[in-house]
Amino acid sequence: MSPAGFVVVPASYVYLLRDGVGGPEVLLQLRQNTGYMDGRWAAAAAGHVERGETAFDAARREALEELGVDELDLRFEFTMQRTRGDLPIDERVDFFFTCRTWRGDPRILEPEKCAELRWSPLDALPDPVVPHEASALASLGKGEAYLTFGFD
Repeated sequence: MSPAGFVVVPASYVYLLRDGVGGPEVLLQLRQNTGYMDGRWAAAAAGHVERGETAFDAARREALEELGVDELDLRFEFTMQRTRGDLPIDERVDFFFTCRTWRGDPRILEPEKCAELRWSPLDALPDPVVPHEASALASLGKGEAYLTFGFD
């Protein structure tokens, strides 16, 4: 494969966390009209890292654009390298962050892309969850710095 045909797409994910009655809860969104994994639950805030932007800055921007929250106390959790077969355009590097404190009340700011926001126990996620995010959520708190998904 020629170097010109290889593209890596970086993205940042923010999992807002809170203490629930039965343990930690995560804020998830139900995706709609995005063309990717619609009808599945995913991070309440996530998106591509833009040119000249750090993964941390992208996480902060996405949380503000999608949820209306800022002043996030972000904690970097891990990086995930993922692929889907041999499709070179679908090579991804994802940066996952958690956050327990922020300013503002999370709300849907992109209703065309988000059908619902829901706090869910980490040990009882709604079904279905975007597959690579289900793997990421299962890895929270395990101290792993690097994950892979889709490599067989």
